Amino acid sequence: MVSIAGLTKSYGRLTAVADVSLSIRQGEVLALIGPNGSGKTTLFECIAGLLPYDAGTVSMEGTALTPRERASRIFYLPDAIAPWPAQTVRWALDFTLGFFGRPDTKAGLAARRDEVVQRLDLGALLGSPIGTLSKGQRKRALLAIGMLTPHPLLLADEPFDGLDLRQTREVGAALRAHAATGRTLFLSIHQINDAARVCDRFVLLSAGRVRGEGTLQELAAQSPSTPSTPSTPSLEDIFLALT
Repeated sequence: MVSIAGLTKSYGRLTAVADVSLSIRQGEVLALIGPNGSGKTTLFECIAGLLPYDAGTVSMEGTALTPRERASRIFYLPDAIAPWPAQTVRWALDFTLGFFGRPDTKAGLAARRDEVVQRLDLGALLGSPIGTLSKGQRKRALLAIGMLTPHPLLLADEPFDGLDLRQTREVGAALRAHAATGRTLFLSIHQINDAARVCDRFVLLSAGRVRGEGTLQELAAQSPSTPSTPSTPSLEDIFLALT
């Protein structure tokens, strides 16, 4: 669906993203895994068209996309933001549906909103101003906004940040169900266990460079130094071996 080739972004002498190439397949949940400072957010901002980059291309179905074209095909959900702090969660969700002009009937729009609200357990928060929400509550509200957008590709930076174990599992299930409708998800995650539970394939990023890409089995085959066990080694073991 989307191909990234040779993407490089520098800030003076610091190279934040170095010659990154990867593929995003239609309908998958792809994880970008790396520690804090590895370049995950910079890479997402470059892919989304928010940051100019020094070299490389972002292509969809073989055609290079300009930043303007990406705005209609890729929706980027940053981490740690609080848009419209004085407005309620219900207002934000209705505004999202109205702004992007979904062709659904009024009843259809309400049904889509209600489904997302149920999946992310937001019913009790609909009347709360976004600025009053806790970190975890705000994260779920923002994910609901992202899930209501029509763009074929959704980039979400740290979708599980601020969530407890139960909430992480519930949100992970909601994202899997959302992908099953045909949406493609690319999630930036630093908690490896969360990524292993939710995602189909993985891109391993360290110091701004891709160290591996593939399913768990494909990554294990790329990593000769992972522990020798009868079963496939864990994603955590593979990440440590490749980075």
